[in-house]
Amino acid sequence: MFLALLKTMRPRQWAKNGLVFVPLLFDGKLTDIDSLARATGAFVLFCLMSSAVYIMNDLRDIENDRQHPQKRSRPLASGQLSPVLAAIVAILFVIISLIGGFYLEPALAAVLFGYLLLQISYNIYFKNVVLLDVMINAGGFILRVAAGVVVINVERFSPWLYVCTWLLALFLALGKRRHELLLMGHEAENHRSILADYNLELIDWLIGIVTTSAVVAYSLYTFLAEGLPPNHLMMLTIPFVLYAVFRYLYLIHVRHEGGAPEEIFFRDRPMQASIFFCVVVVFLVLYVVV
Repeated sequence: MFLALLKTMRPRQWAKNGLVFVPLLFDGKLTDIDSLARATGAFVLFCLMSSAVYIMNDLRDIENDRQHPQKRSRPLASGQLSPVLAAIVAILFVIISLIGGFYLEPALAAVLFGYLLLQISYNIYFKNVVLLDVMINAGGFILRVAAGVVVINVERFSPWLYVCTWLLALFLALGKRRHELLLMGHEAENHRSILADYNLELIDWLIGIVTTSAVVAYSLYTFLAEGLPPNHLMMLTIPFVLYAVFRYLYLIHVRHEGGAPEEIFFRDRPMQASIFFCVVVVFLVLYVVV
């Protein structure tokens, strides 16, 4: 039962909550112990809140998941986990997350509560509204970054990074929709009704627009954002970002992946290398060269 509950909590999805550390890195406070500890606390609380949301989603989608060739093996859909126990744990996680967030930083509790409301509204209404479904879903990534902002005293963090984060999240969400259409075929709308309003041509056009916007937005950040070193060395990270985008496009168009972005980041070595070297260059530019 414990293993089934842990699986429903989606520990691999916690990688998304690593966005909490983005303000810490880009604000030059990665070496500040107090800021690092506060950001780590925010990360843990966000993991609890996001796990509560995943549990609630699975409770709501039990019947639909049973029609999916992969999701039918999820603990709740397969009957391995009691829905009552899952509901109790989800409520406890929400309470612990909000109380912990309030004691760490009242604004963090507000961000966590906003994330909860966003996810509830998405599952009740927006998940069935074409285009808004992926846009609202991507908003959760912005709140992860906001959680990292409110727990540290930011000085050089640029709003450009909110734009880049949202566009990146939108890119991943569209890639996931594309994978679902390919995987489910004509049965796609039986699993997720909103898929009836999408087709591959539309999604490919949207992905093209979003990827172009994301690369341009990040490029503008590297030489226009206030607080960055005046030497413009941050522009050295652009090739790594561009390669990561190209690599992901290759994976979803050639290898037909993208259904689980977190799995790609954990498995694909070229993707990991591009992200690693990008972070290394950011660290050198903001912490060493300055």
